[in-house]
Amino acid sequence: MTNEAKLGILGGMGPQATLVFYQRILTHTDARRDQEHVPAMILSDTKIPDRTAALLSGQAEPVFERLLKDAKLLETCGCTHLAVPCNTSHFFADRLQRELDIPLINMVRETVEVMRTRGCRNIGILATEGTVKTGIYQRECEAVGLRGIVPDEVTQKLVTSIIYDEIKAGKNGSLKQFDPIDNAMRRAGCDGAILACTELSVFASVHPLPGFYLDAMDVLTDCCITACGYPLRGN
Repeated sequence: MTNEAKLGILGGMGPQATLVFYQRILTHTDARRDQEHVPAMILSDTKIPDRTAALLSGQAEPVFERLLKDAKLLETCGCTHLAVPCNTSHFFADRLQRELDIPLINMVRETVEVMRTRGCRNIGILATEGTVKTGIYQRECEAVGLRGIVPDEVTQKLVTSIIYDEIKAGKNGSLKQFDPIDNAMRRAGCDGAILACTELSVFASVHPLPGFYLDAMDVLTDCCITACGYPLRGN
């Protein structure tokens, strides 16, 4: 175990997703007492501008500047690894990494790699419009020879509604809302799909989904624990 490791969590995007992410860090770590858990510092910056709105409007620089300021603060406070439990923010991941001296654990890249090792070839991407339209996941899929499939316009509106009208608004949503999304992605030929928004991770924590779906937050969780030198709890 690496006693000097400290995980920096740059959260607040949204705050409920940050809470769920840290709970998963605790749940997935094979620990029996306080001292066996991963030391962590959580910065829940709820004042970061909406990532999707910024990317779609072309006004992304204020988001990057705020993310960098927060990441630098966590680095200055002694964090040795950085996690950003927000998929859309990974549009800036490589640029942020170039400004940091600690590794940013790339949730998008790591999640696509897990899908590749599972043998999936046609991967559905359920995410915010910002994540979908900037092609964050599609590029990572293409880089390893996979096909990223995004929802049609009608289905994307349903995904967006769950994210913004339900989870970000403090509601739970329902599986009835998710059924047409599931049907659409299977009809599109997907052999697996990624929950590529942490609000969808929150949704799945209330409404468990079948193994067809891989939760990017779960991948980030496990990568953070192992990167810090701590053991994963067995399934």
